Amino acid sequence: MCLLLLAVDVVPARPLLLLANRDEFHARPSAAAAPWPDLPGVRGGRDLEAGGSWLAVHDNGRIAAVTNIRLLNPQRGPRSRGDLVRDFVAGQISAADYVAELGTRLGDYAPFNLVVADTREAWCLQSPSAKAQRLPPGLHTVSNGPLDAPWPKMRRLCERYAAASAAGADDAALLDLLGDTHQPGDADLPDTGVGLEIERFLAPIFIRGALYGTRASTLAWRDGQGATGLLERRFGPDGVRLD
Repeated sequence: MCLLLLAVDVVPARPLLLLANRDEFHARPSAAAAPWPDLPGVRGGRDLEAGGSWLAVHDNGRIAAVTNIRLLNPQRGPRSRGDLVRDFVAGQISAADYVAELGTRLGDYAPFNLVVADTREAWCLQSPSAKAQRLPPGLHTVSNGPLDAPWPKMRRLCERYAAASAAGADDAALLDLLGDTHQPGDADLPDTGVGLEIERFLAPIFIRGALYGTRASTLAWRDGQGATGLLERRFGPDGVRLD
């Protein structure tokens, strides 16, 4: 998962709402969002290589999502970052306690941004800085750098979501926001050390590529009664819609 918008206590009927694009190599085996037979109550997509997830929800109101951190030379850890999502949604520990405990073993994973939410509050843990932050009411964006960084695609998704929400957009229209291929100008791009060509390729909200790109767009939420919902669109190489 490489781009995530969270609306915390913004939508009355959905106190927590997430819009997210998962960007990944198309060759990595993955399963579409569905109930997990081995973990009753859990729903979400699944990484078939390591067994975890980029975004999952539980019927009891727990939600989690993870992104990697953009690095010139990607790192691997002893454990998959997808385990962070699976372990939280399938567990019982509070969001606050989970990120506090996780802060003692960040070295088990490659660098990540993790968002976890229970029925009381949402937290973001940024592993490069070991910073855990409770998310206050409002709109927040997470990608492959700092929380709420001023990256063009983060600002654009936040602005377009605010406008769509104010206009009463339905779920399909909200998912359409994640298909935006607008290309920012070079002067607006962040410098994350990967070079201008890669910065350009990764700059749009929706990334089209033959080998790497956006593979899933997801709308997830928790309603006022604590129930969760999830809608997913999947894509293949060059952004071809799969379902």
